[in-house]
Amino acid sequence: MNRLLSRLKIAGFPALLLAVLTLMTPGPAFADPDRGEAHQWLERLAPALNMTSYRGVFVYARGDQVHSMQIAHRYRDGVVEERLVMQDGGSGEIVRRGVNVVCVLPDRGRIRLEQVIPSGPFAEAFTSQLMPVNRWYTAEMVGEDRVAGYEAVEIALKSRDKYRYSHRLWLETSTGLLVKSHVRASSGDVMEQFQFTSLEITDNIPDEEFEIRTEGREISRNLSEEEGAARTSTVPRMNGWQLGWRPEGFAPAAAPRAGRGQAVAFSDGLAAFSVFVEPAGRLNMPTGVSRIGATTIYTHELESAGREFLVTVVGEVPAETARKVAESVRIQDSLALEGGGS
Repeated sequence: MNRLLSRLKIAGFPALLLAVLTLMTPGPAFADPDRGEAHQWLERLAPALNMTSYRGVFVYARGDQVHSMQIAHRYRDGVVEERLVMQDGGSGEIVRRGVNVVCVLPDRGRIRLEQVIPSGPFAEAFTSQLMPVNRWYTAEMVGEDRVAGYEAVEIALKSRDKYRYSHRLWLETSTGLLVKSHVRASSGDVMEQFQFTSLEITDNIPDEEFEIRTEGREISRNLSEEEGAARTSTVPRMNGWQLGWRPEGFAPAAAPRAGRGQAVAFSDGLAAFSVFVEPAGRLNMPTGVSRIGATTIYTHELESAGREFLVTVVGEVPAETARKVAESVRIQDSLALEGGGS
């Protein structure tokens, strides 16, 4: 299970991130962005993500796992600054100044930034190969609400088929800032959620709130370099294997590191899943389905040319979707997979 969880950290994009990434995709234009129609509100979300200055604390719940983070975010003179501080599960922090991101996690040693639950502008570190979602989800206004002391509008993004989850978004009315989100099953049950528990929208945030205060190994990342690589790189390919079925609208979006074997991530612009194909090895890995919140892990054994392979699907999709994807994998070149690396 630990092996699968490490994959989940690499491949499982949080609902908050995906909602933000989705709405960065150009959409239809509307004459009056201040009116309460769902698409008009959604168009405000992406600018609000970077251009709103605020501080607060948010919680991210997935199944019975609940994490809390303190955040300070400032937009000044065209530059975004942000500091995230873990409130539980070990100390650590992430600080962003413009395109430079520094991660300090002294209690866990050196890990990749994508293994940390990110928020806000850190969405820019991930793939931009996203598709419009209006073909796969229906956006509807639900009503008005109040979150962390601020008035908000509630928007439903309903899945048009059974192969993906539905979502709820709460946007603060004066800025369009995302202050709460849900991932929901077809039954309406909330499987994953993000919410500010305290929030202050203000331009008065001093420089010292963006200073690194945690002692430990610092891991740096330059977002502009990754964005440039994403623009120039080719669409991720499945080397040595092919996918016989995937839900309509899911396109290759990234190639996570997989160690031995191959891995490709797919996204419909809101949801995402990754497929890992690797030699089975000597370890007996459990097969079948497991779930943490909205994240499904489905593992399937496959034999080809006398060799055993392990197919794992990890993502924010229903169990039936993950099963159908995993069982549709066919090995084309077992030697390519034995070679490892993607």
